[in-house]
Amino acid sequence: MKLHLLLIGALMVCLGVIASAETPPSTQPLPVKKCLDFTITGNGSNSEWDKATWNKLIKLDPEGEEYPCRFKILYSVKGIYLIFEGKDNKITTNFDKDFDNLFEADVFEVFFHPDPKMPLYFEYEINQLNKELVLIIPNLNGKIHGWIPWHYENERRVVKKVNIEGGKMEAGSAIKSWSAELFFPYELFNPLSNVPPVSGTIWNANFYRLDYDSGKMVKWAWTPINQSFHEFKKYKPIKFE
Repeated sequence: MKLHLLLIGALMVCLGVIASAETPPSTQPLPVKKCLDFTITGNGSNSEWDKATWNKLIKLDPEGEEYPCRFKILYSVKGIYLIFEGKDNKITTNFDKDFDNLFEADVFEVFFHPDPKMPLYFEYEINQLNKELVLIIPNLNGKIHGWIPWHYENERRVVKKVNIEGGKMEAGSAIKSWSAELFFPYELFNPLSNVPPVSGTIWNANFYRLDYDSGKMVKWAWTPINQSFHEFKKYKPIKFE
């Protein structure tokens, strides 16, 4: 009888090991605190940012400098606040117009996927010269082509401000770091579903940096990807509190 019980116990342990090996660990959503609306400065000086914690971006490529970079995120009754911050040695971009191919030079990027059931998400890029690229992306079986928002003005426009430390805001300038503070009004996300978020709402998202100081594209990400920033099935959840 004892041997029989021991065999059953051993079998249950084995099955437990197999099950745990096959079951991926659960991903805890990043909590997004609620805040009062405030005026952005570019450097995150408003005290409302004390409600949020910094989240690191992970360097994905061996080339280039080991620049540390991070972000914070909050939300209000009117929209979403986001700030990026990163060390840097120089401004490596010549793109001085909005909606240019900013991703071919230094940028911070965010991808918001409000309704994970739909292959449709929001992309935003900002560079060191305070220029932006705003897109809605339909990703249909890997076929990707962004759409620029219509009537991008007034309450539908992103409020943005870039702060440069240790140098001038001009192409090629030597600097020490840069930050980008952003406000995304909910009106801009229309007609995406699951917007505006309320307490308990979960979106998927990813946050990125590109740097070209080494002469090559060097990538950072909150959630690691393989080849493309558009691997939306790898985005992680954020939960509005």
